Amino acid sequence: MPSRSLFVTRLYEAELGNDALLDELARSIRTLATDDLAGRGWSGEHRYAGYTSYASLNDLPRRDPAFADLAKLLTRHAAKFAAECAFELSRKPKLDSLWVNLLKTGGHHSGHIHPHSLISGTFYVEVPSASGAIRFEDPRLPLMMAAPTRPETFVSVEPHAGLLLMWESWLRHEVLPGGGRGERLSISFNFA
Repeated sequence: MPSRSLFVTRLYEAELGNDALLDELARSIRTLATDDLAGRGWSGEHRYAGYTSYASLNDLPRRDPAFADLAKLLTRHAAKFAAECAFELSRKPKLDSLWVNLLKTGGHHSGHIHPHSLISGTFYVEVPSASGAIRFEDPRLPLMMAAPTRPETFVSVEPHAGLLLMWESWLRHEVLPGGGRGERLSISFNFA
């Protein structure tokens, strides 16, 4: 009998190539990075290389029509991804949180998961070349003990404007340091 795969880890990828939406979101992110004093303070205290609204704003889709439009798109894609994962849910996934990231040259984000969520993801708005990939870790890594290394212990995805990525929230991931010039603008989110 041939072997079979068990417990597949899915990474959802889609292109949202709407230039008008990307332009509106970029403008909104830069405005927030200037006006959100609490977010700028949190980013500085936590040595975030740029700005994030992660700890300061939790109402972006109600605050800005561009984020409301994006939230509708994300909700449709999250429902599709949940179906691909064969989740047994009593309702469609609901957008729980959404925040913006403006990462400067050399900025990174260490490995982490998103507790208390079902689906997490990132949508890339502006991505200068060599901005730093997002890297996903094999979820078996902490359990491998004496197992030999494998070619795909880590899988990196090079971001570009318009790319939407979604994954199950338990999947550990990080943003590698970027060497490119310019600001990388992205929007991260969780569905519960």
